[in-house]
Amino acid sequence: MADEFPQTADVVVIGGGIVGAATAFFARRAGMKVVLLEKRPALCTLTTPASTGAFRLQFDNPEEIALVREGIELFEHFAEIAELPGYDLHLKKQGYLFCATSDVGVEHQRHFVEALHGWGVTDVELLSGDEARYRFNYLSPEIVQARFRASDGWLDPKRLTFGYARASGATICVNTPAIGFDLSGDRVTGVRTPRGTVACEHAVVATGPFAASVAAMAGLRLDLRPTIRHKLVIPELQVIPAAGPMTIHEETAAHWRPTLAGCYGLLTDPKTSAGEPLDNVPTSVDFAFNLLDPRSPTSLARLSPMWESVWNDGSLYWLLQAGQYTYTPDHRPLLGPSDVPGLVLNVGYSGHGIMGSAGGSRLTVDAMLGQVRAEANPFRPQRTMVERPLDIL
Repeated sequence: MADEFPQTADVVVIGGGIVGAATAFFARRAGMKVVLLEKRPALCTLTTPASTGAFRLQFDNPEEIALVREGIELFEHFAEIAELPGYDLHLKKQGYLFCATSDVGVEHQRHFVEALHGWGVTDVELLSGDEARYRFNYLSPEIVQARFRASDGWLDPKRLTFGYARASGATICVNTPAIGFDLSGDRVTGVRTPRGTVACEHAVVATGPFAASVAAMAGLRLDLRPTIRHKLVIPELQVIPAAGPMTIHEETAAHWRPTLAGCYGLLTDPKTSAGEPLDNVPTSVDFAFNLLDPRSPTSLARLSPMWESVWNDGSLYWLLQAGQYTYTPDHRPLLGPSDVPGLVLNVGYSGHGIMGSAGGSRLTVDAMLGQVRAEANPFRPQRTMVERPLDIL
């Protein structure tokens, strides 16, 4: 962390979560002098640690598949690439298992797997219900089909964030919010903070749910939609297979994945309304009951009878965390120079910031430096947006 406040930089990165740290990492690799600003007392304390740290190639479009594939390759060789000998991201490739319980889910999986194979993700398997239960004996008889990719998995997002930050060599300023921008004409030339102004050629907004309010200080309006998402933390649960995959209900997206001596439980409710960005994100006990109560239509008991046994036993200890996904209208990130010269965006990952952090930040820096033509960047902020609803089968 910086003892003296820096006066100049080639690039100022605003935001000290995983995306900001990744931006600093790739900017430094491009030979730039980097200052990283974080308004809170430490890096990685808002959205990033509320995530599950998961990554997958089972996406519904080839552009995001390519973005995440680039990240996975970096994760696998992070210590070497970051020049941090022995640095461990606690990476585990235990797979993503999507389980269908309806004819609609079965048909969706068949078409999706066919598309994934066409996009080069040829190691996704389509399993019958019996095949899935043979390989994963905890699954419910209700499951009629599954899709599985063994090389999907997860890592420790805080380890990754601090690895990016350490390897970036950036001057890191905590307790230092951006409160405005200096402009020469319409171009950003500096970032103002309560401690002073950092003059710069580029300023990158990587502030997650606060990106729209930060960009607005430079006169840029962004359509970003912070939406509360929860994580159920069960520190100890012996019936969870520690070496098992992330197990997901295709129709509702209710899922769990092993961690600690138990698991995380998750569910994306498409009816949750977007709201204002929050420094303190509230939790709701209803989220836990929607996953744990076997009478709930989104219960994890639909995936495995062990969850009904756990509920009936009544001795389960759990806690909740919450963060905000930052959705764009088309659920794809905004990566690259904005319409305000000198102001660059690396925001709007719609819940995929961990897995997209490497490919997205590398692309952001390349686009910032003019090394990628705008029309070759499918995530450019100026693209035509097509509204896409959050569909759950």
